[in-house]
Amino acid sequence: MAGNLTPEELREAIASGEIDTVLVCFPDLQGRLMGKRVIGHYFVQHILDGGGAIEACNYLIALDVDMTPLPGYDFANWAQGYGDFRCVPDMGTLRRIPWIDATALVLCDLVNEETGVPVEESPRQILRTQLARAAEMGFTIKIGAELEFFLFENTYRDAAARRYTDLTPHSDVIEDYHILQTTRDEYLIRQIRNGIHNAAIPVEFSKGEAGKGQHEINLVYADALEMADRLAIYKNGAKEIASLNGRSLTFMAKYSMEEVGSSCHLHSSVWDAASGANLMWSDDAPHHLSPVFSGWLGGIVTTGRELAWMFAHYVNSYKRYQPDSWAPTALAWGHDNRTCGYRLVGHGPAYRVESRIPGADVNPYLAFSGIIAAGLHGVRNSIAPPEQFVGNAYDAPELDHVPSTLVEAIELFEHSEVAKVAFGPAVHHHLLNTAKQEWATFNRVVTDWERQRNFEQI
Repeated sequence: MAGNLTPEELREAIASGEIDTVLVCFPDLQGRLMGKRVIGHYFVQHILDGGGAIEACNYLIALDVDMTPLPGYDFANWAQGYGDFRCVPDMGTLRRIPWIDATALVLCDLVNEETGVPVEESPRQILRTQLARAAEMGFTIKIGAELEFFLFENTYRDAAARRYTDLTPHSDVIEDYHILQTTRDEYLIRQIRNGIHNAAIPVEFSKGEAGKGQHEINLVYADALEMADRLAIYKNGAKEIASLNGRSLTFMAKYSMEEVGSSCHLHSSVWDAASGANLMWSDDAPHHLSPVFSGWLGGIVTTGRELAWMFAHYVNSYKRYQPDSWAPTALAWGHDNRTCGYRLVGHGPAYRVESRIPGADVNPYLAFSGIIAAGLHGVRNSIAPPEQFVGNAYDAPELDHVPSTLVEAIELFEHSEVAKVAFGPAVHHHLLNTAKQEWATFNRVVTDWERQRNFEQI
């Protein structure tokens, strides 16, 4: 782990008054940061020195984006009284938060309050479990991620008052690689880019993207858990920095059907745990696919439909998958082919597969868990990938395609033997119920589209 504060440095900063607050957080099912703001001296006395933790209500990993407790969970429910779990800080994640005065942050693992056993349904533990399965095979997994968002001139309060319609994008033009327009946005994007970097989350670059007001900030690749932690902090921090500047941004997969979607392109590679060598490249094999990479790619492509929910959790997520939109529809792979769901890039130790399936709305802990479960399934069973696709995958109806709706993805995930084996019955049930409750919630809402279409004409 790579936070930029050691426990001793935090102790000294608190003693001097340089830091007075520690954000003690954990990711929920949506990948958002939940937790408490702890007074610095209390953190030192009771957690750093006392070996303590904070407590939080266990409903926090059994609710939806509206903070509504959902039915159907075995882990936490009204019948059980919604008790507490303990949030045990992972001190390796300690870091300063530069955009909030005198504040540090630490991420936590969730454990049963009485037994101390990890809560297997918590997103961080779900990912830890997949990494343990990889370790049993002698692997470490590294991930890179490219996350996009739309920036608006409106404040979040104003956007809410407008019911998130008729917002003003921060650009009047498509700004993909556009230097002039991104200079106009730089007063804010620079704050995000440098703020995140100074929070021990190394940044490669920022760039304008293929929408009006759309940006991408790329983080340096890392071990999978470290990268998931970085993305969770980055998404939270970007919103906070935008809000502090009287602006808003969204990581919705498809905020408007008139605009492109926002993605979270996911680059994965397998490394030897003992030697640290990359296991993806072969000088002699077709397409330079090593046996490990061949199985990894085969597992990812062939499970693309049954594990789709791991990369697209919401009703809105599936509206991003549109032809000729830069978002993929076909579960095919190609060399540097952006029309395919999976794109092979790099050379030698940088050789990797980019999954273009996840949207920016994805919970990174679940997406990374999904890609690792799929890849390990392929390696264990020596699953060969299909033939490389050459051409425009949008125009190839013979290919398997991403599920077109959340309903389709739920049915596939429910019957997925790969998911059941990889995640175990308790976690599979927890994730499946999350998916089903999202669809049930949507069906209890009358949308603006329904009123506009049907009010007068029916």
